[in-house]
Amino acid sequence: MNILDEIIAHKYKEVAERKELYPVKLLEKSLYFETPTVSLERYLLRPDKSGIIAEIKRKSPSRGDINPYVSVERTSIGYMQAGASALSVLTDQNYFGGKNEDLMVARKYNYCPILRKDFTVDEYQIVEAKSIGADAILLIAAALEPARLKELAAFARSLDLEVLLEVHDKEELDASFNEHVSVLGVNNRSLKTFKTDVRLSLELASFIPQGVTKISESGITEPKVMVELKQAGYNGFLVGERFMQTGRPERAAAEFIKELRALQEKKQPVA
Repeated sequence: MNILDEIIAHKYKEVAERKELYPVKLLEKSLYFETPTVSLERYLLRPDKSGIIAEIKRKSPSRGDINPYVSVERTSIGYMQAGASALSVLTDQNYFGGKNEDLMVARKYNYCPILRKDFTVDEYQIVEAKSIGADAILLIAAALEPARLKELAAFARSLDLEVLLEVHDKEELDASFNEHVSVLGVNNRSLKTFKTDVRLSLELASFIPQGVTKISESGITEPKVMVELKQAGYNGFLVGERFMQTGRPERAAAEFIKELRALQEKKQPVA
């Protein structure tokens, strides 16, 4: 059993327990069920933003503790002030040290798209995402059969949540992409081996359907890498560890985005 299989097996048990503790009827009483969501896709395409989905991640199976005591309030506000397009908040506790409350804090202090980063395997989790203030959910092709993934994507759309489909190769892309997907993400890190290679995004770019908003995830450590990915047609970039491994992630993000904008200005054609 690889780490992804282990996480998914644990997630099914976790969801069963949460259904007992917090029934759907209770979740549906959340004020966020009546609150309009903010479009992740639209924010990624805004020219005044960087395209970065800045992530709050306390730890990971591959790295261990990254920033276990991060201030979600300060970091989330700082990310958006720095020019991030959206936030990604890890809510898996067992493997990533996250919790639903982290996303709720980010929602309280920010009007921007928030991606709930978790291992979604059941409709219950989508209702839960809506109840804590998420605007988008993650569906991982490697974790779900294509037909099941499509069912979950359709259910998310019925709750006005956007769907980020994450793929790791062309086979997953061809099998799992469907009409309910808002954003297509290429994860440069294998969830099975943890090997990271940004070239994967460059290799898959031409296979992604025209007109689809696409993002590159993992391994984006330098602004120049983002410039190259933008030239390949990517609209968004999920950046987590690059910021979170510092004492003040929001400051690291601000410096990163400042350098990115300087590089982009250099590449602008002279009128």
